[in-house]
Amino acid sequence: MAHTSVPEVLDAIKDVDFPAGKDELLTAARSAGASDEVIKALRGIPPEQYTSREDVARSVRVDPDSDLGHTAGQRAEQAREGGKPGLSQHLRDTPKPPIQEELEG
Repeated sequence: MAHTSVPEVLDAIKDVDFPAGKDELLTAARSAGASDEVIKALRGIPPEQYTSREDVARSVRVDPDSDLGHTAGQRAEQAREGGKPGLSQHLRDTPKPPIQEELEG
């Protein structure tokens, strides 16, 4: 699974004319200077014709919490604290950093 986000992938293919195939998407992303992680994410999509950016967004695999804005520390705290059985780690409560608690307190 690539360590990137859906917005990063969509930004890399913003100039693509749809419908487009996987090879066209990869070529456009490379031309746009996309990161290696974005290229990896696009390599992982099925080789079919995509009719829109939304189709690509549904097919690309990224980190489950990539769009939630969690820091590495918050993700680690989620993993340490555990949660309800069966609850995905990225859906667990996110603790606030101590400085944020202090500023809000």
